[in-house]
Amino acid sequence: MFDSLSDKLANAFKKFRNKGKLTEADVKEGMREIKLALLEADVNFKVVRDFVKTISERAVGTEVLESLVPAQQIVKIVNEELIRLMGETQAKLEISSKPPTVVMMVGLQGSGKTTHSAKLAGMYKKQGKHPLLAACDVYRPAAIKQLEVVGEQIGVPVFSLGDSVSPVDIARGAVEHALRSGCDMVFLDTAGRLHVDDTLMTELENIRDAVHPTEILLVIDAMLGQDAVNVAQSFNDRLDITGVILTKLDGDTRGGAALSVRYVTGKPIKFVGIGEKLDAIEPFYPDRMASRILGMGDVLSLIEKAQQNFDEKKAEEMERKLRESTFDLNDYLEQFRQVRNMGPLDQIAGMIPGVKPGALKDVQIDERALARTEAIILAMTKKEREKPELINASRKKRIAAGSGTSVEDVNRLLRQFETVSKMFKQFTSMSGKSKKRMKMPFSL
Repeated sequence: MFDSLSDKLANAFKKFRNKGKLTEADVKEGMREIKLALLEADVNFKVVRDFVKTISERAVGTEVLESLVPAQQIVKIVNEELIRLMGETQAKLEISSKPPTVVMMVGLQGSGKTTHSAKLAGMYKKQGKHPLLAACDVYRPAAIKQLEVVGEQIGVPVFSLGDSVSPVDIARGAVEHALRSGCDMVFLDTAGRLHVDDTLMTELENIRDAVHPTEILLVIDAMLGQDAVNVAQSFNDRLDITGVILTKLDGDTRGGAALSVRYVTGKPIKFVGIGEKLDAIEPFYPDRMASRILGMGDVLSLIEKAQQNFDEKKAEEMERKLRESTFDLNDYLEQFRQVRNMGPLDQIAGMIPGVKPGALKDVQIDERALARTEAIILAMTKKEREKPELINASRKKRIAAGSGTSVEDVNRLLRQFETVSKMFKQFTSMSGKSKKRMKMPFSL
């Protein structure tokens, strides 16, 4: 998402960078480029009009025109206005002071309500909550079964009364069950339609009036583009939603919905779905998203991903091994797995400052090559993993046969490992020398 928008905005900013001082005519020409970039990204026309107007008014002020680096000031203003457009601060899920917190999930059919109900339940379970999933979709074939399957995968119970009971009674029964069983959160997976209709809205209004949910979250497919705004407006007018979950942000979408929904509804984007896995959901941070759009990276999200996937004890053990130069192929495999658990490499690269979100779109990352690396190491004996220097020609043939790879693949892996090992040894050697130099004045 946003690859195309990021590239077009970067081209618009180049027009400013080529100027020493800016005139109002320069600003007007650059704003036209920004306006076209936003419209092509499926941002709502009214949003684009007001957004460009605000930037233009700020850009023709003394803050920019009298600046020594006007191009940087323009980027700063666009960044600030993007953040304002998307909500300024992270909007957290409201937790009821009197359990259970009832979260009503609404949206069109196929938007991802069932999956994201499970994703949210799994997220809050990891935070120490005791969630309950409620199957309130009695119309879509196998909807109840799907919720039960994903509930089982994340270890969260599912409340169901079958498909012959009204959704209102199921929702009411789920809340009562949560009170009896000690569940402090209830996620109501409601039915969707292929389009917004009065019957759907009336049913959702009845569920809302019966259980008085703490949150009403609209699950909306970012791939809808301009239609996302119309859908959000319709649901908000009838239900007064409290927030939005944007799904499929990892897909080939122009991203206009992320920049339009809050402006049109006045309701914040609270979460974003970034993949198919049940842990592929993140809180929405307007400032971080603005940074990604402008190619500034997202270091905070990168650090959080690392903290979630890297074991602290293992990290301390790795640090000790690096100091003692006892880094072996077991450690190499462990680090390999932990980095891979952080997610697709192209997504991670997009969080690094200076790397544009679309920089790796033409780079083919062969997942099979990653699997081969793991297979080769696992085909080695314990002794071979601890002492790679033991691996001679005959051992290489055996390892290649055992991992379903070639001797060339084994040689390539061993060369990579040797390079990494040398780098670590140089690093620890330099660290040791610097420590000695620091101690010298005190020992004289």
